[in-house]
Amino acid sequence: MMPWVMSGLGLVILLLAGDALVKGAVNLALRLGIPALIVSLTIVAFGTSAPELLIAIKAVLDDLPGLAMGNVVGSNTANIMLVLGIPALLARMHTSECDTRKSYNFMIAATLLFIALAFRGVFDWLAGLVLLGALGYVLADQFCDARNHRRAEKAIEAPEGADESMPTWQILVLVVMGLVGLPIGASLLVDNATIIAKAYGISDTVIGLTLVAIGTSLPELATTVMAALRRQADVVLGSVIGSNMFNLLAIIGISSLIGPIDVDPAFLNFDLWVMLAASLFLVPFVYLKMDFTRIWGIFFTALYALYLYVVLI
Repeated sequence: MMPWVMSGLGLVILLLAGDALVKGAVNLALRLGIPALIVSLTIVAFGTSAPELLIAIKAVLDDLPGLAMGNVVGSNTANIMLVLGIPALLARMHTSECDTRKSYNFMIAATLLFIALAFRGVFDWLAGLVLLGALGYVLADQFCDARNHRRAEKAIEAPEGADESMPTWQILVLVVMGLVGLPIGASLLVDNATIIAKAYGISDTVIGLTLVAIGTSLPELATTVMAALRRQADVVLGSVIGSNMFNLLAIIGISSLIGPIDVDPAFLNFDLWVMLAASLFLVPFVYLKMDFTRIWGIFFTALYALYLYVVLI
């Protein structure tokens, strides 16, 4: 019974941490006088990518480069199809009100850069420096945007759920609780779900392709679910786009400095292109200003189920 109890505890921690991070992020954005989107693209995205970073570094140290690559590529695919799909089933997301074109362009550029470097056959220290250099450029650009926004003294409308009277220390506590709680909850849920799966005779391969890939996306999922319920579409898109950029640029960039990551030909033939296609599915919501409705939620979730089916078969 203990694995079931611990799995449930992990899920509760995930939801509470996701709610705390969303509350903290929108109030931090209001306090700093910058859009919530910028906070989501940086602080929230980095925090929700923490499990992928820990797993990738451990995989490189254990000489399991395929796990490091599979974790990042699979997580990016899940971030779009699953992490956006499930919240849309719960609440309509008014993505038409969000201007994410610039950050989305960065994400597509990061994806194309990652794929180009993958065709070298290995992510070595040189590729790692290129990826981290690109990350530095993106972060510098976000910093300049935030600074320019504050200098322009543009009025920031209080987002739904924001509390203008919330003290700074409480905002910081919420952000820290979210950033710490998300990886802890994900680890509890994935580790104990793996124990349960093995008890039912499910193979390690199936566990790796499903539980690990989905498990490392649970922080993003918990955050986007709570953000969708709070009608924070900018936080939803910002956390997903930012997390995908961090996964490609920071996680593989840092991991490849620790040790070389060989690229399996299977990634070049299938998985990388699925990741790119999933990224391009966001074009209607970014450029055509379409809302993310339940119909789209069903479509994205079904696509992810089909992807898992193809991978397993």
